Amino acid sequence: MAKNVKVDKKTAKKIAEKKTLAGKIRELTDEQIYAKINELKQELFNLRFQAEVGKLEKTADLRKVKKEIARCYTVLTERANANN
Repeated sequence: MAKNVKVDKKTAKKIAEKKTLAGKIRELTDEQIYAKINELKQELFNLRFQAEVGKLEKTADLRKVKKEIARCYTVLTERANANN
């Protein structure tokens, strides 16, 4: 059985953030995030092109890339609001 171990909120938040995609994005600088957004947009374009031609096998990839772009923009917005 696992013992009840108390963890303070800051430590729990850090652990939770690093396991998620958003946590990994938060570790990047703004310039790196913008570069990642550009890469993801290019990938999304390629996936859409493949879907239109009929060569895309995993259509779920479209949704995953869109969500990752949204995560990047969310992190940038969080930083902008934190600076105000």
